[in-house]
Amino acid sequence: MNKDLTAGKPSSVLRSFCLPLFASVIFQQLYTLADSFAAGKFAGEDALAAVGNSYEITLIFIAIAFGCNIGCSVIVSQLFGAKAYADMKTAVYTTFSSAAVLCAVLMAGGFLSSRALLGLIQTPENIMADSLLYLRIYILGLPFVFYYNIVTGIFSALGDSKTPFYFLAASSIANIAMDILFVAAYHMGVAGVAWATFICQGVSCVLAVAAVIGRLRGIGTAGRVPRFSRRILRRIAAVAIPSMLQQSFVSVGNIIIQGMINSFGSGTIAGYSAAVKLNNLVITSLTTLANGVSNFSAQNLGAGKFDRIRDGFRAGLRLVWTLCIPVAVLYLTCARQLVSFFLDQPSDTALDTGMLFLHIVTPFYFVVAAKLVADGVLRGTGLMGQFMAATFTDLTLRVLLAWVFSREMGSKGIWTAWPVGWTIATVLSLIFCLRYLKRVQNAGSEAS
Repeated sequence: MNKDLTAGKPSSVLRSFCLPLFASVIFQQLYTLADSFAAGKFAGEDALAAVGNSYEITLIFIAIAFGCNIGCSVIVSQLFGAKAYADMKTAVYTTFSSAAVLCAVLMAGGFLSSRALLGLIQTPENIMADSLLYLRIYILGLPFVFYYNIVTGIFSALGDSKTPFYFLAASSIANIAMDILFVAAYHMGVAGVAWATFICQGVSCVLAVAAVIGRLRGIGTAGRVPRFSRRILRRIAAVAIPSMLQQSFVSVGNIIIQGMINSFGSGTIAGYSAAVKLNNLVITSLTTLANGVSNFSAQNLGAGKFDRIRDGFRAGLRLVWTLCIPVAVLYLTCARQLVSFFLDQPSDTALDTGMLFLHIVTPFYFVVAAKLVADGVLRGTGLMGQFMAATFTDLTLRVLLAWVFSREMGSKGIWTAWPVGWTIATVLSLIFCLRYLKRVQNAGSEAS
């Protein structure tokens, strides 16, 4: 059901909208968690290292798909809030056709460069073949990744966060079952992990696209709706391209960091692969909640209700910090058990690496959560320059400091660089966000 985010108590509206988004991302992360579990438990430490190693490269493709999601979602939210339904439909159709071209280019480039990318991050020879196999099967499924991300953004823009949850829940549960079937029963190894994800994402994507087309047909508009608009494409691109660049550069930064990690051997890679999945579960969850703040801000911007954007920011902070409390307690007290979950007879190096990573980054989840909420407001209101400035600061510092610290502290130095980058970037994001909120508040006061 479509939901108007411009009416009702902001904290209640945001909470009811964001909680299904949070549940969705939990199930979405089950894809990668299930892949890591199946690889580590049933195919061995090298298989887990191969999946984790390829994962950093797949994040480049996910980053670009996420940019399409954000660009479409923000513009559709603004048009939905302004009740410009014909333009809203055109925005969706324009995104669909543009994404098809972009996806085809990325698939071709991915196949041609996959081995070179794995070589670039110093992939050890003992996991090269499995890493390459996993990556190429993943690239085959890129259309599913792209269109599912876009459709999720459209549903969120319409105020519907429950429908994507239903699709993801069913798909993720099926993926877990197929991972175990292909790897444990059929002994397909890394290929089984990749094909299980491919099949489940494909089915989920097709059903989700059909559902969103049906939803759009139910929204009445006068006359024929154009299937493509350069004007609207420019609006979408103004949000999508900075988001793609931001996410892509973050992924490139992670690849550089992965290359540093790979120099410490497969034990360290496996431990990091397990721990970073747990870390990404939290960061992706916080990012998804922040995307809810983006949709809330965009709809209210379209409706001209600026005070609600400020209230949504405050409510968003309370929501993400509430989530951080149980996660921090769990990760700090049960790090050994959580890392061991992904590994069958883990080496001391793998176990120690995963535990140390979690112990260093976990206390700073509260910091990065504030950044992500502020970023949500910046994206939803179209302040992409400020959004990118804060994010690039985080990325640059993390990469440079990881290189510097690792020379003196070993792999521990790489993990230590994360909180430093997060903290400085959070300060920037909050300054940009609070400055915008103060400006619109003053403008509203003058108008009244």
